[in-house]
Amino acid sequence: MKELAEKLRDVEIELSKENGDFELFALFLREDAADKWDLIISSDWARKDKKSALNVIVSKIQGTLSAEETVKLSRIIILNKDDAALNALHGAMHVEHGVAEISDSNFFGLAIKHAYLITSKRANS
Repeated sequence: MKELAEKLRDVEIELSKENGDFELFALFLREDAADKWDLIISSDWARKDKKSALNVIVSKIQGTLSAEETVKLSRIIILNKDDAALNALHGAMHVEHGVAEISDSNFFGLAIKHAYLITSKRANS
């Protein structure tokens, strides 16, 4: 799975250059999910027009990942800037364009079996 996270790091870097920085770009495997990962993101540009942002992100992902890798993604969630869970993640770890692993944690009120934080930084850091 780390290979998928590394490919998504490349996607995040490209999207950041083209559209603007992310406050959060992370993969989460929920405890109750059968090897289906959620891509959780937060950025000003994605919040401005969520539908358009999702189209851009999905297109970039499909152009980078294989079909086998793509089906491992369950959904893409765009968080609001004032989301309490976003602030909790920023407090837990700062990473930018990396691949930091977290195991057996609780975020967003959900039990998280595994997570890869690619970018987690406050907007003005």
